[in-house]
Amino acid sequence: PFNPCLTEAQYKEMEEKVSSTLSGLGGELKGTFYPLTGMSKEVQQKLIDDHFLFKEGDRFLQTANACRFWPTGRGIFHNDDKTFLVWVNEEDHLRIISMQMGG
Repeated sequence: PFNPCLTEAQYKEMEEKVSSTLSGLGGELKGTFYPLTGMSKEVQQKLIDDHFLFKEGDRFLQTANACRFWPTGRGIFHNDDKTFLVWVNEEDHLRIISMQMGG
């Protein structure tokens, strides 16, 4: 279901499935998954400095119930080179971002 209809258990299930899949990537996609729940201040600041961290939705997303159970079931993955990024359950289920210098 779309975010407004997800239960807390479904958010957690999606985060678990995606994080385990992404954590198994190798080669140039090898990286780290950071769950928003329980994130340390140090990791949070690192992701802010890298411009990778997303925040809780605005009032429109909140009104649409797209921010239910925040931050449960949300997370961020990026590869070691910081050129491949996946946001889990931010506004969409998955937001995949690929970056290249000069691109």
